[in-house]
Amino acid sequence: MTVAQFETIGLWLGLAALYIFIVLAINDVLKKSQAPRIGRFFVWLVLFLSPLVFVIKTVVQFFLE
Repeated sequence: MTVAQFETIGLWLGLAALYIFIVLAINDVLKKSQAPRIGRFFVWLVLFLSPLVFVIKTVVQFFLE
């Protein structure tokens, strides 16, 4: 395993762990604040679209190289 491969794997695992903590924190805040259903929908929509953009950017870069 090269250093570049190790760094790539570390980046993806670190981002995944960070994302899980963010999801747990936002879930807790939404439960405690009793936010309306439409508000919760948009919070989750934005939360799940953000990593999707990161994945799409990586895939596009892979195919362009």
